[in-house]
Amino acid sequence: MRIYREKDYAAVSRRAAAMIGSLILQKPDCVLGLATGSTPIGAYQKLIEAYQRGDLDFSAVRTVNLDEYRGLDGTNEQSYRYFMNHQLFDHVNIDKANTFVPDGMAADGEAAGRAYDEKIKSLGGTDLQLLGLGENGHIGFNEPGAFIAGTHIVKLTRSTIEANSRLFRDISEVPTQAITMGLWGIMTSREVLLVANGPKKAAALRGALYGPVTPDLPASVLQLHPNLIVVCDEAALPE
Repeated sequence: MRIYREKDYAAVSRRAAAMIGSLILQKPDCVLGLATGSTPIGAYQKLIEAYQRGDLDFSAVRTVNLDEYRGLDGTNEQSYRYFMNHQLFDHVNIDKANTFVPDGMAADGEAAGRAYDEKIKSLGGTDLQLLGLGENGHIGFNEPGAFIAGTHIVKLTRSTIEANSRLFRDISEVPTQAITMGLWGIMTSREVLLVANGPKKAAALRGALYGPVTPDLPASVLQLHPNLIVVCDEAALPE
């Protein structure tokens, strides 16, 4: 485990983007596992800036996203496909045919989950999986209660719904289910980059890094990954 403790969110974003950018430079056809939510937005902006300067080429990059809300298609402004297009893909020269997000509209969630895992396998797995961290310790939408290997449908906890409601007009509009990459997809990545900032993440981050490995705090399983990189700010990991 390597931990980079930065001063603030801006420094966290720079560090995370530099690591992702370095991988793209070293392996132009790399497979990136990407995350949504507010935490990675700063890093995505830095990657866009690097592309605009001519420092990065995304043309051969492939991506797989962690999750998608159930019942939202990619044209919905609250969907994670829309988020990725708006926050990154529309602004770089990536081929969107090489960007993959779980199917939130699939009638058969189990079949969709199996198909997504097969897609990850067909790409050779991810070279780097970017993760945010939920206040309750979830990664992707792997909520507390069980370690599940494959991509699966999950019922979102009340705390996750409340945390995500800031992005909706009303909490009643927040989907109650999602389809999420399971722990197999995350833990088989050759590198895992966990990014966290702010005091609301402090308890979950400390538990994930230094507490027992338990399904009650899903991110704790990352302690078992052979190449875990943590980038956080001082508020998320006080001395």
